[in-house]
Amino acid sequence: MSSTHKTVLEICAGAGGQALGIELAGFHSVAAVEIDPFACATLRLNRPNLNVIEGDVREFDGRKFKGVDLLAGGVPCPPFSIAGKQLGQNDERDLFPEALRLVREIQPRAVMLENVKGFASDKFKEYRTSLFQQFHDLGYIPSFQVLQASDLGVPQLRPRFVLVALRPADFIKFQWGFAPIKPPSVGEALSDLMGSNGWKGVGSWIEKAKSIAPTLVGGSKKHGGPDLGPTRAKRQWAELGVDGMGIANDAPDGDFPLHASPRLTTRMAARIQGFPDDWLFSGKKTAAYRQIGNAFPPPVARFVASRILECFASVKKSNLAYVKAEPAQMILMEGRGRKYSSHATSKKLKTTTP
Repeated sequence: MSSTHKTVLEICAGAGGQALGIELAGFHSVAAVEIDPFACATLRLNRPNLNVIEGDVREFDGRKFKGVDLLAGGVPCPPFSIAGKQLGQNDERDLFPEALRLVREIQPRAVMLENVKGFASDKFKEYRTSLFQQFHDLGYIPSFQVLQASDLGVPQLRPRFVLVALRPADFIKFQWGFAPIKPPSVGEALSDLMGSNGWKGVGSWIEKAKSIAPTLVGGSKKHGGPDLGPTRAKRQWAELGVDGMGIANDAPDGDFPLHASPRLTTRMAARIQGFPDDWLFSGKKTAAYRQIGNAFPPPVARFVASRILECFASVKKSNLAYVKAEPAQMILMEGRGRKYSSHATSKKLKTTTP
């Protein structure tokens, strides 16, 4: 590893969506902390040499990783999700305090944390203000944006709250803005997978599935199973010609009715989430889908991590050209032979305060 190679420690790593995106941006992982055994198995399956630390982040001592360049994590979403009770800091699953503890212990050059867009709502403004003040007290300047995954080529309506905290010298060089990338429709993204078992209705299905997907919902250990989310989401999937009541084991075959609505497989769901086809998931269908549905889309993580590297002045801007010229789906799924045009206009994002 080059002496100039930037390092990352990730907490709440899940199935590796954020880890993969950060890796593709150019960071080298020193460790990934995750409590779920299926997700840990997924990380080991895809990156056998990755230092996967299986356990509760509350019990993790970050001091031996002091000085890593980036501390990143997807802290649990339920405390801030509109699908839950939005208990915020009163929810036992709120791990922002643990992230701050690790910032104190590790003193990284940068911090990157993601969550649901609900954390950006007025309901949590007081909490955000307190969180930001604590970052300031530790010597960082924090900012956040709600990034829409579809603006980065992911065929899904998936807004995510992303916080980046940097030392002052780096912060003045950090930029959120980018040129949006037109995502493929669900039909375009999944056409080869949906037709892989000889279903004769795939052509008309592609025409029906002509927009991007609603947000994939992975649920939690307490709630949610292998289906595509609440009633409203299922209706939106139905408009795309997809049966959202469950997850299929395989793509529809030649005997599947021409005009019926097929279910997604876990591989199809993973592609909708922005994972490359060679990223595997451990566990049976329910465990695998939960990992996929709860993941941070790799193209979005790659974009943010690339912006952090850019302000570190350790990579050339040409390495970031993909966010201006090509869909993230094509970047992460090389070999599929499809290209989609990008929007011509630049998406200018202002630095957001609490």
